[in-house]
Parts: sequence; structure tokens; C-alpha cells
Amino acid sequence: MPYVNIKITKEGATKEQKEKLILGVTQLLVDVLGKNPATTVVTIDEVDMDNWGIGGIQVSELRKKTKS
Repeated sequence: MPYVNIKITKEGATKEQKEKLILGVTQLLVDVLGKNPATTVVTIDEVDMDNWGIGGIQVSELRKKTKS
């Protein structure tokens, strides 16, 4: 039973986008590894941008810099 955990920053991914991610990852496991989609689990965790850092900087701060 494959278990895939997708972590994304909480920036407004829509229900439809999440559905596409779940379907796409499930299909990828079917196509590449021959896994059964009925037993494939995909979860999506949305992480607040203040709780995610890249290069020692919070993503919320990085986003502010790129908008400037």
C-alpha cells in the first residue's frame, strides 16, 4: 500500500487543484510501479508560510522579497 505525503505552502490551492494532485500521483504510481490505485493513499499537508523555511528564511519573507 503506497503512501505519499505532499507538503505545500498554504497559499490557496483550490479543491480542484488538490484533486488533480491526488489523481496524478495515484496514476503515476500505477503507471511506473504497477500499484493498485484502490490501495494507494495520498495526503496533502498545507503548511503556513511562517512555518516553512528555505535557506534560513521563512517563505513568507521570501514571498515579500519577490513581490518587491
